Amino acid sequence: MTPLLEARGLSKFFPARDGKGLVRAVNDVSLSLAEGETLGIVGESGCGKSTLARMLMRLIEPSGGKVLFHGEDLLSLSRAAMRQKRRDIQIVFQDPYASLDPRMNIAQIIAEPLDIHGIGSTAERAAKVKDLIALVGLDPASATRYPHEFSGGQRQRIGIARAIALEPRLLVLDEPVSALDVSIQSQILNLLDDLKLRLRLSYVFISHDLSVVQHVSDRVAVMYLGRIVEEGPADAVLGEPKHPYTQALISAIPEIDPTRRKTHVLLPGDPPNPEDVPPGCAFNPRCPIAQEICRRDEPPLRSSGASRARCHFVDEA
Repeated sequence: MTPLLEARGLSKFFPARDGKGLVRAVNDVSLSLAEGETLGIVGESGCGKSTLARMLMRLIEPSGGKVLFHGEDLLSLSRAAMRQKRRDIQIVFQDPYASLDPRMNIAQIIAEPLDIHGIGSTAERAAKVKDLIALVGLDPASATRYPHEFSGGQRQRIGIARAIALEPRLLVLDEPVSALDVSIQSQILNLLDDLKLRLRLSYVFISHDLSVVQHVSDRVAVMYLGRIVEEGPADAVLGEPKHPYTQALISAIPEIDPTRRKTHVLLPGDPPNPEDVPPGCAFNPRCPIAQEICRRDEPPLRSSGASRARCHFVDEA
């Protein structure tokens, strides 16, 4: 079966600040998403998650690779054809306030995609906007209010309403709850779960919070310095992690049961400068099991059980 979304060897390089080198923000990333699935992409800040999200949307052009949507290469489409394809692929941004135009009221913000694509009459658009506002759990009477009159959670609901206005098949969710209080996070996650079932959506869910990714994902890809270091079914990656970096991330998840104890994996140092990635395995300066081969040769993604990990010692990690 053809995946709904597929990235093949996707890369994005930016010029270094000194103008002499390259920052490999995303480096040879391949992944796929099946219809109706949620793929969680997780990693530390600066690992390339948001850059990857924007390339999947073709909001920025990659340096190399392909993005396929139902087998069609998005990078080969003309500007007009890509504009039509955006009806099927929408994005929800991290900051719900910065992503909303403060000069437009809520009805105008949600109606804008319908206006751009010429969908329905004026009356039909107004009725759809009213339905969308109610669908995301807001009062339709608030349609004439402006973004600054809403809380952070309410603004993210508005962003979600705008994203689903065109009835897309795929939502790219770029840290959609990281700017919200914990109690509000759960409400937004429950809303996304409900919309996924009701509207038959597929999600690419990007986050630095493994506990959130664990809650929503069918499959998980873990990124480090622009590369995927482990990927597979969520239960396999989060239940039996193979890569030392994934193990360290999972050990940092707070344990809510006071009777259970967990071993914390403390990584030395900070992630390397992306302008000067170490040779071999990029994780080797911080890895507790690194050996000479790790400092010399970059490992491929190796299969281990149901998942794959980029480690020379995947069965020993």
